Amino acid sequence: MSKRRNVIYTILIIIFSILCGIISKDYFIGTIILASGLLNAYYASIGKVYNYIFGTIYCALSGYVCLKIGLYGIAILSFVIYFPSQIHGYFSWKNKRDNNKEVKVRGFNLKNSIIIISSCIVGSLLLGLLLSKIPTQQLAFLDSSSNILNLCGIILMNLRFKECWAVWLFNNIIDLIIWAINFMNNTANSTMMLLVSIGYLLINIYGLIKWYKKAGVKHEKFTMYVKKKI
Repeated sequence: MSKRRNVIYTILIIIFSILCGIISKDYFIGTIILASGLLNAYYASIGKVYNYIFGTIYCALSGYVCLKIGLYGIAILSFVIYFPSQIHGYFSWKNKRDNNKEVKVRGFNLKNSIIIISSCIVGSLLLGLLLSKIPTQQLAFLDSSSNILNLCGIILMNLRFKECWAVWLFNNIIDLIIWAINFMNNTANSTMMLLVSIGYLLINIYGLIKWYKKAGVKHEKFTMYVKKKI
């Protein structure tokens, strides 16, 4: 049933991406970005290692689009960090799967959360200051915040921490603001990128629920195991 559901969702995502490409008249690059982005997020949400194949396609093409419209922070990190991280993530996950070939979920404590939040705030401010020095840079601090949160989410995802989905939800909100502004300014490829952001938001909510539920089930089974031993 699970395999059949995955095939159905994959087909629906591809059809949806093609329809959006036709409506927005972004027939090629935009359609592939939307399809690969949504497939990457969907298969990551269910813990499948091949999500990273779609992720490499998405990073390469979205980086190209951002470079073209002046979002240099996202563009540079897409090529230099996000793209290689997809390859790293694939091998990182490959040997960390359960009997269902789904990734084993981890979680961290309050101290880790404070460190992550502080690092994201400081990193966003520093990168924003650097990007603001580029004359043609658009939305410097929103761009920097999106990059830092996305990078943090990718690192946590590669390390199999369930908190990656919470980080990405904050990133989604910033991305929606960025692409909504570009959409209102009639920027090239902005319609499709806005649709990608909306799609990511929905799938990230699904991934957050699924990973936290999976981590909860794992904790419950461990607790029962300990009680039996005692």
